Amino acid sequence: MRSSLPPLRLLTVFEAVIRCGSVQRAAAELNVTQPAVSQSLRQLEDHVGTRLLDRSTRPATRTEAGRILENAVIEGLGRIADAIDHIGRMQASEESTTVACSVGVATYWLMPRLARFSAEHPLASVNVMTTQQGAPRLNPAIDLAIRYGDGKWADGVVEKLFDERVVPVCSAAYRDRMVADSIAVNQATLLHVAADDQAWIGWPAYLRSLRLAEGRAPSRRFTNYVQATQAALDGQGVMLGWESITGDLVREGRMVELDIAPLVPRDAFYLVSTPGIAERPAARLLADWLLDRT
Repeated sequence: MRSSLPPLRLLTVFEAVIRCGSVQRAAAELNVTQPAVSQSLRQLEDHVGTRLLDRSTRPATRTEAGRILENAVIEGLGRIADAIDHIGRMQASEESTTVACSVGVATYWLMPRLARFSAEHPLASVNVMTTQQGAPRLNPAIDLAIRYGDGKWADGVVEKLFDERVVPVCSAAYRDRMVADSIAVNQATLLHVAADDQAWIGWPAYLRSLRLAEGRAPSRRFTNYVQATQAALDGQGVMLGWESITGDLVREGRMVELDIAPLVPRDAFYLVSTPGIAERPAARLLADWLLDRT
């Protein structure tokens, strides 16, 4: 069966002539001479043993055999193009990098940096996997994890990203109201975040470090830092600002820090890379980029 198939180049010339409507336009598209196209058509007709084009008309029309071959060529070349496209997507998927982190870190720390990374490396593909808090252990589906803690993990290569820093933050308008009404931080509306991880510092621990007790002002509680951050941006109260979440917002002037001493925990943020990262150039590229910019 294979011996009955004509060379692929003859079929592509035939498809171009049919699609373009003339030998002249097909030659221009294929960047060859018209005689070369005509010769390829004659070779294809010799191979199949019959005329494919009726040259007695202007422009030439397809014979019945030509219509049969046209349908087969269009379907066959289309399937080949689809297969190549599918293979390309598979390769792109294999070269993509998956990063896992909490939703707060992803929203306020990672995503702005990924925008800059993509601008510098437009062909790099990055997937972000988020959790409510913390980051899962590395597995074949996760190349990098951004975690807060003591750095003592055994599932990958651990490299320090940055130290944390915790300080009360709020909108400028809310801070101005506090100043105008002489409201102390423990008397303000405090925005709490429910955290299962004991390493995360909440308002009770922070106020204890200042030797203060929480006042009687109504507080508000949220299930994650994205919700609490949005509430603080909207002027609903004061939240504990972590460098990983509110640091950029303060630097951009969208939030302000209260004039209170920050709390610097012993734990920090680390980048945990898959043990096989040396064999994943795309993941190593992103890991090095993040480490160089913290």
